[in-house]
Amino acid sequence: MAERLESSESGEIQEIRSAVRQLCARYGEDYWLALDRDNGYPTEFVRELTQSGFLTVLIPEEYGGAGLGVVEASVVMEEVCRSGAHAGACHAQMYVMGSVLRHGNDEQKRRYLPKIASGELRLQSFGVTEPTTGTDTTNLKTVARRDGDDYVINGQKVWISRIQHSDLMVLLARTTPRDQVKRKTEGLSAFIVDVKAAEGNGLEIRPIESMINHHSCELFFDELRISRENLLGEEGAGFKVILDGMNAERVLIAAECVGDGRYFIDKATAYAKERVVFDRPIGQNQGVQFPIARCYAEVEAAALMVERAARLFDAGEPCGAEANMAKMLASEASWHAGDVCMQTHGGFAFAKEYHIERKFRETRLYQIAPISTNLILSFIGEHVLGMPRSF
Repeated sequence: MAERLESSESGEIQEIRSAVRQLCARYGEDYWLALDRDNGYPTEFVRELTQSGFLTVLIPEEYGGAGLGVVEASVVMEEVCRSGAHAGACHAQMYVMGSVLRHGNDEQKRRYLPKIASGELRLQSFGVTEPTTGTDTTNLKTVARRDGDDYVINGQKVWISRIQHSDLMVLLARTTPRDQVKRKTEGLSAFIVDVKAAEGNGLEIRPIESMINHHSCELFFDELRISRENLLGEEGAGFKVILDGMNAERVLIAAECVGDGRYFIDKATAYAKERVVFDRPIGQNQGVQFPIARCYAEVEAAALMVERAARLFDAGEPCGAEANMAKMLASEASWHAGDVCMQTHGGFAFAKEYHIERKFRETRLYQIAPISTNLILSFIGEHVLGMPRSF
């Protein structure tokens, strides 16, 4: 089924798909199962994905990247997930790049992008979420006060993933109190933080145990000093800076969900053909066959929205609605496909050797993060359909 759908894609996209599949094939599902058991980080996989150019597709050629767009980046993330891998270990380097590329100054780009492209530096963390505000981003409590040529940061973040495996983080903090700005989105600023230099010098990192191997942590800032040279974009305009990263994040996460959905459909279809009960393959029964077919239709529909959102992003057009819808539709389709795959396999789905339960846990996250389904529906209701704000 994949071959028929991919035949309409450009030769370049098909080449990217094929190359990513070949790379992922060298890291089978047992590799990811072992990491899941030990809460390990796929250092070798991330290194090879970077050296092959797939984690740096968004970086312009002048800085050592491929100079491609979110359309191509989406294909990379989709194929990683479809292979059975866990893209959550490395996807932030894709979407955080949206903020740096569009809002970083020339000096910041020269300083960081070539080293990110070569793999010398990792940009894997996005410091936005806080324990008391969640996705109420404009109400965050972390503050950065100006002190000469520095900013001094105090506050707390939570669910900040991969920071222990990252050299750099994009951090959002309030530089002007909320009661001193006209609009709540004003007075926020974004910063590029050197994680290794900050840890132990005002930054404390505490890992969080969770149901998936996402390497999430709590961060505590206590008089952390960073140079004003690390301000990303203009002071007070940080909300716009992170929006570019967030829209890219939604599109790329949606692409990963499409990959997860196709993974589950591939697994369920193969098992339904080979599993024989009552002297017939279980896939011959409509009760097994029809749910898989419905999931296939849902995933393919979501894939079209992902492509639309990605193309709008690459064209520099507003894409907030499309990015949100892509993420919602794809996350729901992948979760449904995962549930059907579990049901198709029956009791064997719970055996770790079949790998389904791991992927089932991983794909469930995306109805909650990076933004919950209810907030997406609220966004559509208010900003697309023009209905009164629901909260």
